[in-house]
Amino acid sequence: MKSPGILALALLAALRSSGQPLQYSIQNDQVIVKFMSPSGFFSLSSKATGKVFFRDATFESPAGSVRTLPVTDKIFGRGESLEISQADGRVHSLSLFPGLPFVLCRSVLHNGGTEPSLTRSVKMISGTVELGLPADRLRTFGTGGLLEPDKNPGSYAWLAIADPASRQGMVVGWLTEDSGSGVVFSPVKDNQVKVEARLDFGRLRIPAGKSRPLETLAIGYFDDARLGLEAWADAVAKSYAIHLPPQPAGYCTWYSKPYGGAADEQHLADLAAFAKTNLAPFGFSVVQIDDHWQPGVSTNGPKRNFTTHNPSGPYPGGMKATAANIHSLGLTPGLWFMPFAGTWYDPFFKDHSDWFVKREDGTPYETAWGGTCLDMTHPGARQHLKALTQRIAHEWGFTYFKLDGLWTGTGTRQQYVNSGYKEDNMGDAVFHNPDKSNLEAFRDGLRLVRETAGPGVFVLGCNGPQNMRSYGGAFGLVDAMRIGPDNNSNWKGLLRGPTFGTRHYFLHGRVWYNDPDPVYVRADMPLNHAQLICSWVALSGQLNLSSEWLPGLPADRLDLLKRTMPAHGAMARPADLFERDLPGLWLVTDRRATRRDVIGVFNWETNEQTFDCSIAHLGLDPAVEYAAFDYWHNTMSAPMTNRLRLTLPAESCAVLAVRPRANHPQLLSTSRHITQGMVDVVDESWDAKSRILKGRSKVVGGDPYELRILADLPAGGITVSTAKGAPAVTATLKTDGPLIRATLLSPASGEIGWSVQFKR
Repeated sequence: MKSPGILALALLAALRSSGQPLQYSIQNDQVIVKFMSPSGFFSLSSKATGKVFFRDATFESPAGSVRTLPVTDKIFGRGESLEISQADGRVHSLSLFPGLPFVLCRSVLHNGGTEPSLTRSVKMISGTVELGLPADRLRTFGTGGLLEPDKNPGSYAWLAIADPASRQGMVVGWLTEDSGSGVVFSPVKDNQVKVEARLDFGRLRIPAGKSRPLETLAIGYFDDARLGLEAWADAVAKSYAIHLPPQPAGYCTWYSKPYGGAADEQHLADLAAFAKTNLAPFGFSVVQIDDHWQPGVSTNGPKRNFTTHNPSGPYPGGMKATAANIHSLGLTPGLWFMPFAGTWYDPFFKDHSDWFVKREDGTPYETAWGGTCLDMTHPGARQHLKALTQRIAHEWGFTYFKLDGLWTGTGTRQQYVNSGYKEDNMGDAVFHNPDKSNLEAFRDGLRLVRETAGPGVFVLGCNGPQNMRSYGGAFGLVDAMRIGPDNNSNWKGLLRGPTFGTRHYFLHGRVWYNDPDPVYVRADMPLNHAQLICSWVALSGQLNLSSEWLPGLPADRLDLLKRTMPAHGAMARPADLFERDLPGLWLVTDRRATRRDVIGVFNWETNEQTFDCSIAHLGLDPAVEYAAFDYWHNTMSAPMTNRLRLTLPAESCAVLAVRPRANHPQLLSTSRHITQGMVDVVDESWDAKSRILKGRSKVVGGDPYELRILADLPAGGITVSTAKGAPAVTATLKTDGPLIRATLLSPASGEIGWSVQFKR
């Protein structure tokens, strides 16, 4: 009797000889992959529904022999793969792993010739999106924003195609960008959205007889495509083993009025001392110097000799003394520089023309504003960068780097402002080492900075939109990234931060910290604008830097900064991501102790707007009634049952702490931070027998701390406990309608316990 395996092989051989198409299939707990041979078409289906979401899909050259096999991936563990091998040596694979909601698509190129091959670009995957809706009912969401599919020029690294009404959609994203720059396009044909995923290398050289694995592409379907984008970012973080350091908050000199640019020795010292006393207790930690501290010669953008300071410039005493002073205050000194940029005609570089990337004709590769690109495949240029980094970090003592002009390390031209795909002629640069692609050279340079600086240095990349090749190319090598262009304090400039920050919200805290550029609270700025930008940055949780002359701020404007530091570290998500290019509704949820939810409502329009949204669409339970407290108005808001309805004046916001109504007293809000309990309340509990609501809070010395307690019972008194030896805390109670307001004033910062007794 023949074994089942032998029978299966015999059946397979018979089918092949008959000329009938063969179907191969693999699946995990979320995705089903079906591959047809010999056509090379494959489809992807949702395991939960059985419905196809991606059909008629192919690799660039699909025909070949097919097999299914178990695989072990060093990142995602054991799984199953469909492997397609071609006569020319190319190999494609579709792989699934338990718990991963994506199919991973990979290719290996092979050079079967006798001479090195040069590959500029590879169209890896193409297929049709199947969401049950025509193209004109769907929207694409990518690095270029929220667009109709046929209006999208292409998105770098990732793309979502979604139904705005239901949020169901498909997410396509490159998990790695080690040697190639991934782009995703969404052409439309016969009112159906197609997907084309492409890798651009510039110059990928493969020696004769050798093979080269390409980048990994992830494709998945999600009932809520926002969760798909977050899952993709989690997979990127896992691929690069990303573990982010604590998130800083602080000051950048560039936009300050007065003392902007690089500031100067005396005024920076004054500002740092002021920040130490007035803002550090609230979470302020970084003082960063920007452009103009360095010497050099340039007629095209900044001076680029970062090896020393300008002796006749703003820091005559040198950069080491300034960094040491900031360190002595317990703050982190930061410095701006351009690691991969030089100026070929600057006397400093006159004997080092070999350090620069060249054009085909041998001339230096000059780019607008960025100057001449340092060649990170050249030993001399690498030694220069290593010595520069060593000096700034270890001799001068700066432990926060703002690395500008990142794209110069990729050997591509500047495209500012670049968000959706733009042709940049990647590959027109010639590197010293022809075996390195553009992104390999860039990543080698970033890696050199990181390794030389050491683990104690926080690295902020600046910025993706100068040329988006440096966006995915920086994955895993920076702690934060400027995800938008420069902003400023006028209304048009102010909108750039939220526009680009929201667009990349799912990367924040996973792949890096998003830097939307500074917030502004200066006295000549309308208060509603200052509240709006501070609230959005604080609620979205992104990097919070200001660029104001802090000692000159009025007390009420300084207070805006105090109430928005530090970062909450909770989950923040826009509700209307696929409905508006600049969403106006955010939900922040903290489940680390007692669950707390805060809703941010942002009117970015120049006229009054009414927001009407179901509680379920926000992400809350529609079966309960929510009590709400309006932070900026310092008052109870209307209860919410099933829907949020709110009308806001032009260019303004509301920040609402919401909790399901309980049948006992509960803490609804606190005054410390606009998240109203997330950064300060350590625990909270109600004892029905003793009628005591108690908790522990982190307070700032000298800052009145108010508990806003929703209660149907009258309060009988409050007691406060502190650490042994800590100064006494004063406490008062006041009834305000349904609220009990308890104000605690501690002379010292620290954690205190509180208990409020309620009467029958």
